[in-house]
Amino acid sequence: MSSFSDSNLAKKLNELNGTQQSIQTLSLWLIHHRKHSKTIVQVWLRELKKVTPPRRLIYIYLANDVIQNSKKKGPEFTHDFGTVMAEAFTTGYKDAGEKQRGSLDRILNIWEDRGVYTKDFMKNLRQGIASGQTATHTAHIKDVFKEDILAPRKEPNPKEVAPKEVIPRKRRRKDEPEQTSLKQELDAMKHDELATHDNESLIKRLSALENSASCDAAIREKIAKLPPEVSDISQLAKLHDKDSARRLSNTVDNACVLLTDYNRRLAEELEERKGVAKLLRAFINTQTEQLGHAEKRLQEYKNKLAKVNVVRHELKSHIQNLPDISRLPDPLAGLAPLPKVNDLFGH
Repeated sequence: MSSFSDSNLAKKLNELNGTQQSIQTLSLWLIHHRKHSKTIVQVWLRELKKVTPPRRLIYIYLANDVIQNSKKKGPEFTHDFGTVMAEAFTTGYKDAGEKQRGSLDRILNIWEDRGVYTKDFMKNLRQGIASGQTATHTAHIKDVFKEDILAPRKEPNPKEVAPKEVIPRKRRRKDEPEQTSLKQELDAMKHDELATHDNESLIKRLSALENSASCDAAIREKIAKLPPEVSDISQLAKLHDKDSARRLSNTVDNACVLLTDYNRRLAEELEERKGVAKLLRAFINTQTEQLGHAEKRLQEYKNKLAKVNVVRHELKSHIQNLPDISRLPDPLAGLAPLPKVNDLFGH
């Protein structure tokens, strides 16, 4: 990935468009340079204030994607973006149309539903946006943020929140089959299926996942380096001759091949992970049953050990109460010796 600098970031922000690929590509680049999170947020806010209302929404979509996808890496972006969100959203709502305001409201709702920020933080953020007092409310929200943002939060229930997305996805058509989640598939597995698994196969498949498509940093870097022209239709207006059009066509074709192949690998990985998840569920089910049997046997032998210890204790007590034979008097002591055989017969 290209090196980080203020000017490089500003250039990438200016080239950003509203497509999901463009947003996710820049989001990946930003997360890669998360050690510069404070500078990134400052440049992002500065550039957001310069652009038109429609592009402000795209910038906030970008921040949303970075915040939600960087949490596993660390809290830097969640914290640093949080300190400027009142100012950013106030600017975003300014001169915005009804549709754009609805999209901004939806982002706030998603953050609340998924617990991205605390309830107090979201409450003060909304109050700051509603009042339009950018400077004072930003300072107030920073204070709340420092106190509450890292407070323990209840993890959202996957059934209660919508899937994570950057741009609202299209509704499923009535004739399209409803997709079954992995949890539903696992819950629907019969006991016989859960009872059968191969430990050796499970270990091999888990090891193979270390080289899966999602771990292929080289391909992700290639995708991140794709020029913006391949995903921004507005760039076609800059073409004035056939040679440049052909070059762009070749670049687009290569990008399509690259992305199609990577998407295929990701789909295969998804199916493989589902298969591994089923094997893991079967393995856990078997181990749970064996654990129950082991606990039962352990309790049985503990009971036997307790009985043996009782017998042992009683036996020691009984032995201690028995007389010591070595100390008893000799019953033959003081008696005359027996005559010899020869004396008895007069010899």
